[in-house]
Amino acid sequence: MENQEYRIEMQDIKKAFSGVYALNGAQLRVKPGEIHALIGENGAGKSTLMKVLAGALQRDGGIVKIEGQEVHFSTPKEGKLAGIATIYQEFMLAPELTVTENIFIDRLNQEGKIIKWKRLTKEAERLLSEMGFDEINPGTKVSNLSVAYQQVVEICKSISRNAKVLILDEPTAVLTVKEIQKLFTLLKKLKADGVSIIYISHRLEEIFELCDTITVMKDGAFVDCIPAGSIDKDGLIRKMVGRELNQMFPKRNAEIGDTILEVEHLTGSELVQDISFSVKAGQVLGFYGLVGAGRTETMRAIFGADKWESGNIRFLGKSVHFKSPKQAVRAKLGMLPEDRKRQGVLLEQSIKMNTSITAMEKAQKSGIFNSKKETDFVKGLLAKINTKYTSIENPASSLSGGNQQKVALAKWLAADCKCIIFDEPTRGVDVGAKTEIYHCINQLAKAGLAIIMISSEMPELMGMCDDIIVMHQGRIRGTLSRDEFSEDNIIFAAMGGEK
Repeated sequence: MENQEYRIEMQDIKKAFSGVYALNGAQLRVKPGEIHALIGENGAGKSTLMKVLAGALQRDGGIVKIEGQEVHFSTPKEGKLAGIATIYQEFMLAPELTVTENIFIDRLNQEGKIIKWKRLTKEAERLLSEMGFDEINPGTKVSNLSVAYQQVVEICKSISRNAKVLILDEPTAVLTVKEIQKLFTLLKKLKADGVSIIYISHRLEEIFELCDTITVMKDGAFVDCIPAGSIDKDGLIRKMVGRELNQMFPKRNAEIGDTILEVEHLTGSELVQDISFSVKAGQVLGFYGLVGAGRTETMRAIFGADKWESGNIRFLGKSVHFKSPKQAVRAKLGMLPEDRKRQGVLLEQSIKMNTSITAMEKAQKSGIFNSKKETDFVKGLLAKINTKYTSIENPASSLSGGNQQKVALAKWLAADCKCIIFDEPTRGVDVGAKTEIYHCINQLAKAGLAIIMISSEMPELMGMCDDIIVMHQGRIRGTLSRDEFSEDNIIFAAMGGEK
């Protein structure tokens, strides 16, 4: 008789795209009633492995067993029928339909031609109540629910289909602290009911709080499977990145030079009020603030993306007033926006086009466009910042989050920018990619660029910056030098305290 200690067994899974292995020797074993973390750097193969499990991709080799029986799913529908449910970051909900309609969307009239709304509504109420969310009205349109409640509806839809395995991919990325705690309570209840939960997240503190077991992946292969209580954060990071991380943040040894950008009494929207600061060549200047502090709005005004009313901006010794980002880029000012998917890269365009778009003249030979010159130029830039890709002709959407961010950065390196504004440069990327981005920023500062770094992570700013400016409600409340860095000082200013 087959060993059924594990609900899910994946052994030596292989999957190749265009001859390049995305998975090669991947494995995963999950018990009933277990919350099992699946972690690794961006591009480690986590999502690909889950698509193989769910039937969205067919494996090229290896064995998949569910409750001891080998399975071969050719479609996601077959995976669902076997009890595998995936909750993606982008929910598969119909926003204009009600909660009840979404939960039973493919089973509304399974008992005949007439839809029995009263029975379905009662069943939706029961499911929501059992999961601890009886405050959600089954008759409410999904578009009127918060993101957290939409996620609950998505989970409820899966549980109503008797899902035995629930795969959650970065489920807390857009949730508040309170919402995260409610989600955790729900997941622990599902665990107690015997559901197997596979939890993918870059937030290691969540994994230690929630998960029983951790499987680590790297470069498409299995690294280790360990009980969550038997390892600490540093040990986990070492397994993920495959090297010692003596320091998360590289040492700063750039020489500070002349002033590159100087802003005096800049005033624009309500969130840009009387802003004055300067940043020098070789300097990394941090900007911190709580939500609505005005950090991004200030940088957008400087960059020409938003209008401003009064004040003065000097860039490279000249007074400027950029009317568009195009003007700013021509003047050698670059900005990596917070939302890389919508503003940082053109996801459906090639990696090559995304990189060279700001400097097409560098792909010319004797004034004529030269494809080989463009290819060599792009490959050289991407190599400088350790970008991982299969082919520069592939779309940017084929890259992991961390590598998309590097392509967005390469675009500004191509333009020979003298100052680059980074808005949340490591948001949504794993710890290994973060370290590489920090090294990139350090290299740029060492090369004499002026760097402005907006971040919501205080340890990141304190580890990377020479000075930190703190904003509150559209105004600067404090400028801290390195010897004044502390979370207390930063939060004091961010809450409106005057330094």
